[in-house]
Amino acid sequence: MSQTVDRALSILPLLARGPADLGQVADALGVHKSTALRLLRTLHEHGLVYRQEDQRYRLGARLFALAQEAVESLDIREIAHPHLVALNEQTGHTVHLAVHEEGEVLYIDKVDSRYPVRMYSRIGKPVAITVAAVAKLLLADLPETERRALAGKLDYPMYTSRSIPNAAAFLQELATVREQGWATDLGGHEESINCVAAPVRGADGRVVAAMSVSAPNVVVTADELLTLLPLVRRTADAISGEYSGTTPPKEAHP
Repeated sequence: MSQTVDRALSILPLLARGPADLGQVADALGVHKSTALRLLRTLHEHGLVYRQEDQRYRLGARLFALAQEAVESLDIREIAHPHLVALNEQTGHTVHLAVHEEGEVLYIDKVDSRYPVRMYSRIGKPVAITVAAVAKLLLADLPETERRALAGKLDYPMYTSRSIPNAAAFLQELATVREQGWATDLGGHEESINCVAAPVRGADGRVVAAMSVSAPNVVVTADELLTLLPLVRRTADAISGEYSGTTPPKEAHP
C-alpha cells in the first residue's frame, strides 16, 4: 500500500473516535499540517470526512451511506453455503441456516444428510420457534424487553415431553443460550431428532443468522452429536468472519 493511501485511511479510524482538528490529525499521523490538510481535503471531496463550523473534522455522511450499501448487498446465504456444505461432508448430518424475520425464524438454506433417514424441513419454512436451537440463538440476542414481550405472546405447544412449556421456562432457556453462546434442541420438537446450533455474527457482534447440525437418534445419540459442537462453532465463526469482513474468504473449516 502506498504511504499516501495508508495515511489517508488512517484518518478514518481516528475520526471514528470523535471530531479532531488539523493539528490533532497531523500529530496522530506524524506528518506536517500541510500534508494532513491535503489528505483531509481529498477525503472531504469524496464525502468521507466533513469539516464542521469549529474547523474540526468528523466522518462524512458518504462513508455511512457506503457502509449501509455494503451491508445491504451482503447475502448471508451465499457466504455461508460453502461452509455448510463442507460441514455436511465432514459430519454426514443435515445442516441448516436460519434467520429471524418479521417475528418468524425461517430456514434459508439446508444441506441434506447422506443417510436414508431425512429431516422434514425445507428452505423458507418457519421453525418451531419455542424449541428449535436456531430460534433460541436468534431470539436470545434480542434486547431483554423484546425477549420478554415476545415470550409473552407465544404459544407453547408440547411437541414432546421435552418441549419448553411456558414463557418463564423459555426466557430462562434464552438467558442460558445468551450466556453460553450456543443452543441445543434435544428431542424438544421430535423425540427422535437432536440438534446443536451456533450463531453467525455481524461486524457489530449481533447475531444475524444461526446454523445447526441435526441428526436422528438412530444415527447418533444426543451425546455423540454434542461432541460436534466445537466444529459447529468453528464453522459459524468462519462464516461470521467472512460476513463481517474480519477474515478473507477462504475454504470452509475442515
